[in-house]
Amino acid sequence: MNFNIITLGCKVNQYETQLMSEILRANGYTQSQDKNTADITIVNTCTVTAVSDAKNRKILHKVRRNNPNGIVILTGCMPQAFPDRVSDFEGCDIVLGNKHRANIVEKIDEFILSRSQIVDIEPHENKNAEYEELSVTNFDGHTRAFIKIEDGCNRFCSYCVIPYSRGRVRSKRPETLKSEIKEIAQKGYKEVVLVGINLSVYGQGENFNLADAVDICCETEGIERVRLGSFEPEMMYDELIGRFSKQKKFCPQFHLSLQSGCDETLKRMRRQYNIDEYMKIVDDLRSHFDNCSITTDIMVGFAGETDEEFNNSCEFVKKVGFSKTHVFPYSRREGTLADKFDNQIDNQTKDKRSKIMLSIADDLRKNFLRSQLGRTESVLVERLKNNSYYEGYTMNYTPVHFVSEKQLTGQIVNVKLNKAFDDYCEGELVE
Repeated sequence: MNFNIITLGCKVNQYETQLMSEILRANGYTQSQDKNTADITIVNTCTVTAVSDAKNRKILHKVRRNNPNGIVILTGCMPQAFPDRVSDFEGCDIVLGNKHRANIVEKIDEFILSRSQIVDIEPHENKNAEYEELSVTNFDGHTRAFIKIEDGCNRFCSYCVIPYSRGRVRSKRPETLKSEIKEIAQKGYKEVVLVGINLSVYGQGENFNLADAVDICCETEGIERVRLGSFEPEMMYDELIGRFSKQKKFCPQFHLSLQSGCDETLKRMRRQYNIDEYMKIVDDLRSHFDNCSITTDIMVGFAGETDEEFNNSCEFVKKVGFSKTHVFPYSRREGTLADKFDNQIDNQTKDKRSKIMLSIADDLRKNFLRSQLGRTESVLVERLKNNSYYEGYTMNYTPVHFVSEKQLTGQIVNVKLNKAFDDYCEGELVE
């Protein structure tokens, strides 16, 4: 039998898709060449916003409509967060939570025998939860490998359901990571990206931390770059940052989640920092790393956000001078504290504020890209776009386009940056 996996959401989901793919292939299944006629279609869902849930449902309906005789498997964060919302399971043959994807082959066999819907969603433990020590050996279709090292979150921000879908913080053992990275390096990957649900608390309650994970990767023969995925300001103290800076393979790009640049809004969000604490982390990063890039997420229109609070958030974004900013409107989530807050912001105001913040973000992006001109940077070549036109990324994740007649995909080359456009730099290969 063959299969297809549709992945929505974050890099952690991408890692878990790779994991399921490897489990299936190890058991004799093959990747479908035609996504619309696969014997088995797995939809690995994201539930970070209500919009995400709507997208999940739309895709599930499309899959069932296009392939009425195929086996449809729903997994990921949506069923785990909302196990009682059975209307989401209509048209699905197998529904798995976030704890039993390792049993996917067993569940397929069970369904083939019974032809009755299987729903297997086990609640997360609130205490003594263990990390699922599974590893990948490859990362199909990518020039860099995303490696999940942490799962779960203990923060319970007022707008977020992720602690319900992912459970409490737990971390991959260093020895497991070491053998996984060695396997990835042997497959020819030069860059790894460490990812997690709350990456900065990797090793919480253990005798290791995020710097130890970075050291393991940097010390692995064949790995030339180590990058962090999105992380929270939590635990980003100066000693940890200092350890990062001692590793020459470490990429100075930091996606440091902010959500709002206003203390009053942050308090309602139940974020565990204020803007002064956040700014200190930014200053520490910039003092340790020359030409680092700092990117972030900004939410606008959170419940109760006044014009003054929004303006304060705008000013703080300008003060930090982010290299890139993901701007999105607040989306009410069933089961969260914020869903019941008074003073919900209307969609028209959210849209207006989104446009203002996006304009600020665009200006900052252009400023950052212009600041890279004249520099010669190492670029991991991602893809050949057309003919001899290549695309890749520098250590600080600046997108770079350049021309070469050579076959360079997957290689690291030096490029001098000569021109800046709205969202990338153009350069010339330095031989």
